[in-house]
Amino acid sequence: MQFKLTTTDPLSKARAGEITTDHGTIQTPIFMPVGTAGTVKAVHQRELRDDIKAQIILGNTYHLYLRPGLDTLEKAGGLHKFNGWDRPILTDSGGYQVYSLTEVRKIKEEGVTFRSHIDGSKHLFTPEGVMDIQRTIGADIIMAFDECTPYPCDYGYARRSLDMTHRWLKRCCDRFDSTEPKYGYSQTLFPIVQGSVYKDLRIKSAETIAGFGREGNAIGGLSVGEPAEEMYAMTEVVCDILPGDKPRYLMGVGTPVNILENIALGVDMFDCVMPTRNGRNGMLFTRNGIINIKNEKWKNDFSAIDEESDLYADTCYSKAYLRHLIHSGEMLGAQIATLHNLHFYLWLVKQAREKIISGEFYDWKNKMVKTLAQRL
Repeated sequence: MQFKLTTTDPLSKARAGEITTDHGTIQTPIFMPVGTAGTVKAVHQRELRDDIKAQIILGNTYHLYLRPGLDTLEKAGGLHKFNGWDRPILTDSGGYQVYSLTEVRKIKEEGVTFRSHIDGSKHLFTPEGVMDIQRTIGADIIMAFDECTPYPCDYGYARRSLDMTHRWLKRCCDRFDSTEPKYGYSQTLFPIVQGSVYKDLRIKSAETIAGFGREGNAIGGLSVGEPAEEMYAMTEVVCDILPGDKPRYLMGVGTPVNILENIALGVDMFDCVMPTRNGRNGMLFTRNGIINIKNEKWKNDFSAIDEESDLYADTCYSKAYLRHLIHSGEMLGAQIATLHNLHFYLWLVKQAREKIISGEFYDWKNKMVKTLAQRL
């Protein structure tokens, strides 16, 4: 993997760049649709590629490991061949999913034992094992195994967890560097900065992660319930330390406003289930603000969902029609809303990139965050 930084905004820390992988080039800043189980819910690969123009999608190690399983994925030739997506893929290490299984997992130095949410079977994730699993899944970018601490989190626990995450990272790097990709293309390992909302821990972690000298770096453990101001503060601290010639990935973030504010702090890559999950439940993100399409006010509104969007240029789905579909539980409603939200998110980061390159990002961002946060 290679990263080329092309432009930095003169009034903020926002950056435009390019990540080159064996499956294609990614223009940053970028949003990555989440395809947890090998698919972005309710979206065809053709729509991801041609309509939404996604440049990279995510898969999740925990879910793919459990189902369809490594044997199936390896026989298929990796996730790209299995799901028919020929552009870059990033896999989450499963650390966040294990974190969320608080009632059925146990964390030790060796790794994490947990019970499957599918059938209750017992499993062990170790740093080495997670590297092997992600080698088999075959993502272009794979994540180090870490512990994502909850919010709020006691300082002592956060410090001990951070130290263990760093020890796990060493084991991840050793295993990754001693193994080879399985499918004839290269893979890249990103470490993850942790430290909860404690500035000294975040500084320590960012310095430690930077010292490993990997091709890119991630920021984890944010967007887990902390106030947005704390997220921004921790992101700024970390971005000031992580090397500027490598991409920075803020995991699990977030709202359109979160994305713009973190781009301004120097983040290059984002992912979040919000556009897909919220879309399926009737929340739409538009250039004029947020719409709850279930509300009565849209019942007889026959205007386009977003009149400025080119997504449905040849098929004008009205707000009233989409509201009807969502209320009726029709699958098409979830599809339309999901496509709309993902298209909006990809439009937003593309606009941010263009504004960075033209030198207009700072003023545009300040105007947009006020507009995008309002409820319509």
